[in-house]
Amino acid sequence: MLKIVKIIVSSFILLFLFLKLYPPLGKRTTKAKVRMFNEKDNFANGKFQNQVPTSQAMSLKHMGSILRDYIRGNPKKRPNTPITINTKGMAADDSNKITWFGHSAFMLELDGKTILVDPMFGKAPTPFPWFGNKRFSGELPVDLDSLPPIDAVILSHDHYDHLDYHSIKNLKDKVGQFIVPLGVGGHLERWGVNEELISEHNWWDEVSFKGLHLVCTPARHFSGRSLTDGNTTLWCSWVISGERQNIFFSGDSGYGTHFKEIGEKYGPFDLTLMECGQYDERWSTIHMMPEETVQAHIDVQGKRMIPIHWAGFTLSFHDWTDPIVRVTKAANELDVQICTPQLGEPVQIGAKEFPQTEWWK
Repeated sequence: MLKIVKIIVSSFILLFLFLKLYPPLGKRTTKAKVRMFNEKDNFANGKFQNQVPTSQAMSLKHMGSILRDYIRGNPKKRPNTPITINTKGMAADDSNKITWFGHSAFMLELDGKTILVDPMFGKAPTPFPWFGNKRFSGELPVDLDSLPPIDAVILSHDHYDHLDYHSIKNLKDKVGQFIVPLGVGGHLERWGVNEELISEHNWWDEVSFKGLHLVCTPARHFSGRSLTDGNTTLWCSWVISGERQNIFFSGDSGYGTHFKEIGEKYGPFDLTLMECGQYDERWSTIHMMPEETVQAHIDVQGKRMIPIHWAGFTLSFHDWTDPIVRVTKAANELDVQICTPQLGEPVQIGAKEFPQTEWWK
C-alpha cells in the first residue's frame, strides 16, 4: 500500500513540475494581474466571462457521440495530398494587402506597416508538435527568414492553433510590438519577449499604433493552455483601421450579438476575416457554423469576406472542405462577396478584382 501511495505522490510531483517547467505551456497569470483583472466587468471568480452565458459542459450523450466519432474517424478530414502554397505571393509593392497562410494566420500590410495576426507557423497545434494533427500543407506556409521586419504581432487568444511557442521564439527579434488581450503577455514574457514590447488590452480598448487605429473587441470563446489555467486570459476579435481602409478579424467565436454591436460602433468594414471551420453542433457556442459566419459578416457591416480558420489543421470531425463549401453557398445565397485566396496569395484590399477560384477542388 505504501508503495502505491509513493507512486501516486511521485506522479503528481512529476505532473506539477512538467506543468511548471515545460515552456510551450506558457505562464500562469500572476496574482498581481488577477487583482487587476478583478476590477474588470468581464472577470469574475478568477475567470474571464463571455458577454452571454456560454457553457462548455457536455452531456454524457454528447461525450459519448464525440468518442464514437473519434473512433470511427473520417478519411475526408484531411486532403489526400498536401495543399499547394502560392509561392508567387508576398511580392514587394506599396499596396494595402492581406496574405493568408492557412487557419487563422495572416499578414496585413496597411499604410506602410506590416502586421502579423495569430502567426501560428508550427507543424501542429499542440504543445507536443511531434504528435498531433499535422499541417495540411506539409511544409510551413512561409519561410520566416523571408518575412520583412514586423511592426506588430496581434494575437486573439492563447490557444495552440493561434499562439505557438516555436513561432514566437523564431519571430520575436524582428517584431516591434506585441498587441494582445489581457493576460496573454505572460506567455510571451516567459518565451523571451521584452515586457516593454507587450501591450495587453481588454474589450473595447482603443489603441493607436504608428498611425493605425486598433480596437480590442469581444468574441464568444474561451482560453487556456494547460490543465489549470482555463479562462484566466482573455480572448477577443480585432478592428484594424488605416487612413482609408477598415479591417475586422473575428478571432475564434461562437455567433452572438457582439458582432452587430461591433458593426454599429466601428463598421462598415472593407474586408473581414471571419472564422469558418473546426465547428460542430455540439460546441457551436464557441465556434460558428459556416452559415453563422456569413451572418456575422453581415452583422459587422462587412463589404467583402475571407473565410479563415480552415485549410490548416484538423481540429473537428467535418470534411476538410466542408467549411469553404458551406460558407460559399451561404454567401452566394445572401449576395455576400466572398474572397477565396490560396495559401500565400496576396489579396489587395479594396481592389475590384479578387481571388474567387475553387482551388480546394
